[in-house]
Amino acid sequence: MPPRPEPAPDPRPRRVPSRAKSEQRLRDLLRVGREVFAERGYERATTTEIAQRLGISEATVFTYFRGKRELCVRVIEDWYDEIVAAMEAGLPPEAPARAQLDHLVRTHLRLFLIQGTGLCALVLSEGRSKGQELGESFLPLQKRYTAPLMTLLARGQARGEIRTDLPLRLLRSLVLGPMEHLLWEVVAQDRPVDLDTVAQDLVEALWSALRAPDAELAALRRLRDDLDQALARSRSA
Repeated sequence: MPPRPEPAPDPRPRRVPSRAKSEQRLRDLLRVGREVFAERGYERATTTEIAQRLGISEATVFTYFRGKRELCVRVIEDWYDEIVAAMEAGLPPEAPARAQLDHLVRTHLRLFLIQGTGLCALVLSEGRSKGQELGESFLPLQKRYTAPLMTLLARGQARGEIRTDLPLRLLRSLVLGPMEHLLWEVVAQDRPVDLDTVAQDLVEALWSALRAPDAELAALRRLRDDLDQALARSRSA
């Protein structure tokens, strides 16, 4: 049975609820909206079901969002914020580029394949296809989502750990391409994945393609510099 058409957005000015109630209601809408979009996908999800799960009227949903599209974009935006924060938390500037890559890949796979499979399927199927209703809305989110990787790559190039013969945009695709292919494969087949094994194999393959030819020599030079600085500090103490 095809889903019933989404009601047209209410053109009337939206009433602004009290601050505390408004903030809690917004959190509830985003939480339940995430559940429904993850379970149903974008086309089959409805604001009616979201409202019913919360025990509110559909008109209340439109007090906060103009329609399903705006609500879905906000749900994905918040999800991306969580992903970016988790990736950035494990990317200290002083850490070796390979260790940072390992953290990024493992965090990416965990949040997409273990905790967010439904939203992952939604983004892959709806957000990446031309002509889809959500496609253009996801473009700014994709830039935010790839920012930690771009920082990692640029920092690795500056320290001689990552190859400099290719532009950053190609190195970014070199990393994200295999990960996205893996996401498609797992989501489409709905099969379990051994996260540790897959992440380890993926990091090994990616690092062999990313590392600078003299990366090991650069690492030894950094170690020497660190030791020299430590000795200098001890002498001056």
